[in-house]
Amino acid sequence: MGGRGGKIGIGTVVLVLAALYFGVDPNIVLQQMATPTMESGPASAPPRDDSAAQFIALVLGDTEETWQALFAEAGHQYAEPKLVLFSGAYPTACGMGQAAMGPFYCPADRKVYIDLSFYEALKSRFQAPGDFAQAYVIAHEVGHHVQNLLGIAGRVQAERQRVGEAEANALSVRMELQADCFAGIWAHHADSARQVLEQGDVEEALRAATAIGDDTLQKQGQGYAVPESFTHGSSEQRVRWFRRGLEQGELAACDTFAASRL
Repeated sequence: MGGRGGKIGIGTVVLVLAALYFGVDPNIVLQQMATPTMESGPASAPPRDDSAAQFIALVLGDTEETWQALFAEAGHQYAEPKLVLFSGAYPTACGMGQAAMGPFYCPADRKVYIDLSFYEALKSRFQAPGDFAQAYVIAHEVGHHVQNLLGIAGRVQAERQRVGEAEANALSVRMELQADCFAGIWAHHADSARQVLEQGDVEEALRAATAIGDDTLQKQGQGYAVPESFTHGSSEQRVRWFRRGLEQGELAACDTFAASRL
């Protein structure tokens, strides 16, 4: 497909369709293709015109639109996180990021770090394919950014340093489940405002949440689960809290720290 002497590849077509799927003006995607705004990783990072990279940027932009509106309703301004795509290893303000760690958020530099190989693992190893499964993972990391902006991350980190390992792990679980719930809040409001959800999308996200639960991963790795060592929550917990945010769409519904049952 040519235009004004240039060509549009199949990757661009996919991105435009993705933009329509998320209710975003396709012109924005085409502009991003010309002048990407994401922060690149080292030389081994994927190219900025990579369709998967652009899809991630598209979803991140949609989370920003949702959280900007929610913060504005509360009388606050939402500071957008930065996105860093990398391959292999990458230095961060929170230490050296490794592909084996999967996607993560660093509160010290307010950046979301993603190794694109994780999404291939999500599809092949964890059996959780689909665009919305990928979107859920991004929204979860943005949920950690929201925790950072609200001061939750700092308070929890300070408390973790005062308690023993088991108590620190339990606090980490509540942090992660709240980020899952915040991801659900994004999905709730994005769908209400821009009708991003289609049949099967929620199931994709729930499959991803199930696949990366601590109990599921431990059973795959060692044949049994050790609940006191959990840092992210069980598959059932992750599904429940994502669904809670999706159904209620309110920050108050995501207070995992006050919940008697996770």
